[in-house]
Amino acid sequence: MESIYSPDSSDEDRRVRVNLLTLAIVVLVTSRAQSQTRTLTPDQALGREILAELIGINTTFEHGSTTPAAEAVARRLVAAGFPAADVQVVGPTEKDKNLVARLRGTGKRRPILLLAHLDVVEALRSDWSMDPFTLTERDGYFYGRGTSDIKGMAAIFVATLIRLKRERVALDRDLILALESGEETDGGGIRWLLSARRDLIDAEYCINGDAGDPLQENGRPVVRSVQASEKVYHDLRLEVHNPGGHSSLPVADNAIYRLAAALERLAAFRFPASLNPVTRAYFERVAATQAPDVAADMRGLLRDPPDSAAMERLSQRSPLFNSMLRTTCVATRLEAGHANNALPQTARAIVNCRMLPQDPVERVEAMLRRVVADSGVAVIPIDTPTPSPPSPITPEVFGPLERVTHQLWPGVPIIPSMETGATDGLFLRNAGMPVYGVSAIFMEANDIRAHGRDERIGVREYYAGLEFTYRFVKALVTP
Repeated sequence: MESIYSPDSSDEDRRVRVNLLTLAIVVLVTSRAQSQTRTLTPDQALGREILAELIGINTTFEHGSTTPAAEAVARRLVAAGFPAADVQVVGPTEKDKNLVARLRGTGKRRPILLLAHLDVVEALRSDWSMDPFTLTERDGYFYGRGTSDIKGMAAIFVATLIRLKRERVALDRDLILALESGEETDGGGIRWLLSARRDLIDAEYCINGDAGDPLQENGRPVVRSVQASEKVYHDLRLEVHNPGGHSSLPVADNAIYRLAAALERLAAFRFPASLNPVTRAYFERVAATQAPDVAADMRGLLRDPPDSAAMERLSQRSPLFNSMLRTTCVATRLEAGHANNALPQTARAIVNCRMLPQDPVERVEAMLRRVVADSGVAVIPIDTPTPSPPSPITPEVFGPLERVTHQLWPGVPIIPSMETGATDGLFLRNAGMPVYGVSAIFMEANDIRAHGRDERIGVREYYAGLEFTYRFVKALVTP
């Protein structure tokens, strides 16, 4: 090819050739971009568009509002043919509104509820490599606050309803979508809907997109977990009072030392291990994914009676395994004294417990008092724990889940799990509605950025999750 800088070329020739080359490059780049756009199916393009719209709306408690996001989704659904009466934007305040929509079926079976949340935690532009409230596609990832927690699933649920509506799928039950406003805070989310508008969300069971993250390692899907239970949150305060005095005249009975001794006893204590139907199923199925020695220990703890040595090794091996096996109570805050030159009159510690669903709060508190073993250290509950019963591992949910998962990711095991943290599924379970945490987007096990800097999800994983959710939900609502 002749160089555009050929010494025999005139300046005018060079300018013409440079312009032609520039035009060719522009056309090539444009055609590649258009080609990439054309590779998206209409459903994928819609899913991307909805995700970009939701990420672009600041729904933080501090500086944003969920109401504009709920209204944006409502407009999309009405434009897609949903009757306005079946698309509700409701909440306790103008700032904290929820979206609740219903796709009508024959009513032969009771409805199913799809749940995700619109609110996100704070994100500062100065902390991020890009604008957290603009969807950025880069290097195979979608970046933005809420991509993984959990506007990705909110967008997927919306796109799924629109696709089912457009395809006129014959549903034998209503499908309800609730995008709530207060999961990350104490706002007007699922608790408000249960107390004020239970009629809008009443269903046979709930599929919660905010739990059960499927995991992959180096891009290879390895496990799909289904959250069917969660531990119970409970805070207590250990408190010591003392007459105090001048620091120049110390005495043996020091409030700080007395509290510290109680905390040392707590640190050395572990609650007894206990399995429930969900954690038993978890260890049964996850054993197949582990190294031979770990798998052997998991099978050992499933024996009757359990192998205590195997249970101990698993507890030591992983904080997750330990937390799955027992109630945990750990000191998280300390406060003591009133002056640098005075003996402390008061010493306090906050102890945060995550209790197994089968451990009654009265038993846990009584055990803590026995561990503290000092009548001078008060053990004071500072909240009212809300236990939630495990959801039954029913074939109606797990059958379609396994079938659709294996269609898209052959060989990936489906494992029931108990959430060691907390979700708003807690309130639905206590209201008598079983909840199954099923996220659709495979997350890299060592790169989960929810609540963190440069939160992201894989582009490929998002589109695969979009197709998975459509097939799974369709299987739940068709005969």
